[in-house]
Amino acid sequence: QVQLVESGGGLVQAGASLRLSCGASGSTFTWYAIAWFRQAPGKEREFVAGINSLGGRTYYADSVKGRFTISRDNAKDTVYLQMNNLKPEDTAIYYCAGQDSPVTVGTAPAWYKNWGQGTQVIVSS
Repeated sequence: QVQLVESGGGLVQAGASLRLSCGASGSTFTWYAIAWFRQAPGKEREFVAGINSLGGRTYYADSVKGRFTISRDNAKDTVYLQMNNLKPEDTAIYYCAGQDSPVTVGTAPAWYKNWGQGTQVIVSS
């Protein structure tokens, strides 16, 4: 199992940028597909972005396409989520999730067995 720890959240104004990091330990990180999910108060957890184990394929929710970029540095066991042009509707707790998968990247929370504790992002208007 891999342990995941998110960092980089905060309070920003609309239009600003943030970069979230998801650090991994405890297993072979390069075997894992990693995704970012978010959950706003009163809403279900939703897929934001995902990246396959070697980093060659990325996937995004329509709501963040063109604004968010997911990337990974396997030498540092870290996945990043660069968030640009943030909007108030991006306000949520952001979680990273990992699953031992050499090819597939899931978009449903139930597909992932390993989760971080979350980091809060608040975007003020």
